[in-house]
Order: sequence, then structure tokens, then C-alpha cells
Amino acid sequence: MPDQSASGGTVGLRPALGITLKIISVSVFVGMSTLIKSTGAVPPGQIVFFRSAFAVIPILIFLAFRRELSTALKTSRPVSHIVRGLVGVSAMGCGFYALTLLPLPEVITLGYAQPLIVVALSALIVGETVRLYRWSAVVVGLIGVLVIIWPRLTLFTSGAPLQDNEAIGVAAVLASAVISGFAIIMVRRLVATERSATIVLWFSLTASAAALLTLPFGWIALSQGQILALIGAGICGGVGQILMTESYRHADMSTVAPFEYTSMVLGIAAGYLFFGDLPTSNMIAGGLIVVGAGLFIIWRENRLGLERGKARRLTPPS
Repeated sequence: MPDQSASGGTVGLRPALGITLKIISVSVFVGMSTLIKSTGAVPPGQIVFFRSAFAVIPILIFLAFRRELSTALKTSRPVSHIVRGLVGVSAMGCGFYALTLLPLPEVITLGYAQPLIVVALSALIVGETVRLYRWSAVVVGLIGVLVIIWPRLTLFTSGAPLQDNEAIGVAAVLASAVISGFAIIMVRRLVATERSATIVLWFSLTASAAALLTLPFGWIALSQGQILALIGAGICGGVGQILMTESYRHADMSTVAPFEYTSMVLGIAAGYLFFGDLPTSNMIAGGLIVVGAGLFIIWRENRLGLERGKARRLTPPS
């Protein structure tokens, strides 16, 4: 699951480059999820450790290339970074646990609930004004989530262990989306004073340390193939994070964000090719509803941003 960290402000808008980098980053994150799923039933804490620790390698190389390595950890808000890291670790662990229980396309599609949750949390926690249009999109999107998970809702009473595990997987991925929403709210506050590199590096290091604390709770001996897959997933996570951050430097967020939904197609393809997973009609129908609601929210937020900018330009200085 990608860590939705802050990106820096756009520097010299080049939309085509920004979109290209975003699509590549989405592809890399789908590759990361595919590698994690291929490892089987590895404990979530163990997966989080590999994902976070080995993500540091490409991040450090990138920072050294930009000559920002010596100041990357410099911050006046270490506690905020640690708290944000712990929240992010919880979201990541839930998401990775869901990957061990559910088909890859379903996990990716249910993850699209995150932007809807962020809108709700922005209103309830931050006090952001969210009017009828966006609330309506949130409700419609959550209906789409309900369509996706509806076949699983009847499984708690079935008594079949595999089916019960699938229902638990749905609960895990939705918990991941909710917790990620809180993490994004924290990142929005951090970007007021912190650089993207600082946020990303602090998160990776905090997540690695927190994941190590789960060692006494059932890490397993890994095969060589599992180790290589998890190392690859960690490196993919770091590379994907860099590419995502850079995509927002070259194009407005409203231009780049819709291409996050290419992961639905890529996830379906990867699920079929590597695991034989075929999308259900519920997943496709619900996924399209959730994607439509997410795209509407992106469009609406872009319109509101344009309107606020126009109002500022028309307001005479006092």
C-alpha cells in the first residue's frame, strides 16, 4: 500500500511528465503489492519491517543525489513525525494483512475508500467546510464499497474458515483505509513546516523500528524466495514513493491524482496473471462507483481551489 506522504509544491509545471511519473509510481506500487501477496501468510509486522527498512535504500540514494542527505532528518517536530509514523504503520499492517486473505484486485479497489474517508475526517477533525456535493460523493462512494463487500457480509455466519478469513480481510483493508485517512490529516499538518524528504525518511525509519517490536509476536522463518520478494517489495515501496512525490512537483495534484485509479486495471491484470484471481461483477460494479465518486471529489476540490484563488485576486488589499 502506498504511503500517501506529502509532496512538494509544483516547480515548473510539466503535466505530461507529472502524469507519466504518477502512472509509473502506481505500477511500482502494484508490483510491491504483488510481491507481498506472493510471500503467502507472512505476519504483517514482518512484512512492514521489510517494506519500510528496504524502502530507505532508494530514498537515501535519491537524497544523496539531490545533496539533501545531511539535512534530511532535521526537524523541530520529532514527536509529530513519530506519531504519524505509528499511525502509518498500523494502516500498513492492516493493508498487508488483507493482502494475505483477499484477492489482489479487491484489496486495491477497496483501498479507494481512503479519499472518501479523508473528506469526512477533514470535516469532522480539521473543521474543513465540506458541502453537499462532496458529502454526496462520499455517500455514493461508500455505497460502492458496500457493493464490493456485499458477498462477504454473509460469510460470518457460514462457519467455513476460509470464508470467515475473507470477511476478516475486508475488515482489515477498510480499517487500513480509515487509519490511512488519519495519517493523511497528520501529513497535511506536517507539510506546513516540513519538507517532503524529511516526512518520508522519518516515516520509513519510524515504521522500521515499530515493526521490529512485533518480532516477539510470531515472526516466521522465511524461505529465500520470500526474503527476496519482501526485499523487492521494500525497494519498490521506496522507489514508488519517490516517483509519486516527484509527479506532484511537475503537475498540479488535481491533474495527477486521477491516474491513481489506473491501479485498478493493473491490479486486475496482476491478480489474474500471477494468482489466477478473476474480478467479480460486484467488484467491478462497486469499483466503478467508488472511482467515479473519487474523481468527482478531485474535480470538486479543484473547482473550489480555483474559486478561492479567484476570490483572493478580486479582493482588494486592506
